[in-house]
Amino acid sequence: MRKTRSLEQWRNIIEEQQASDLTITDYCNQNALSKTTFYAARSKLNASSGSFVRAKVTKPIAPAEQQQPIMLAICSVKISLPPTTPATYLSQLLREFAL
Repeated sequence: MRKTRSLEQWRNIIEEQQASDLTITDYCNQNALSKTTFYAARSKLNASSGSFVRAKVTKPIAPAEQQQPIMLAICSVKISLPPTTPATYLSQLLREFAL
């Protein structure tokens, strides 16, 4: 007898397969699922979800410390740069001050 599953049920099945570290073929064989139906449900879910990707937090992480700005003091000139300043830009700037 054919069993009809909702999209939410298929979403859970697909997540279980991904978490199982089994190939789709092995997972479908172990759970008496049709590979064709599995792929069709996965495609339908991917199409219906648009560009939104469902994420699951597996390991909480502590927020990163706020980085301090880069401070340069050359003679009487003081420059403050954001902490995300690329190293290449910083080295170029220091070379210019050395001239």
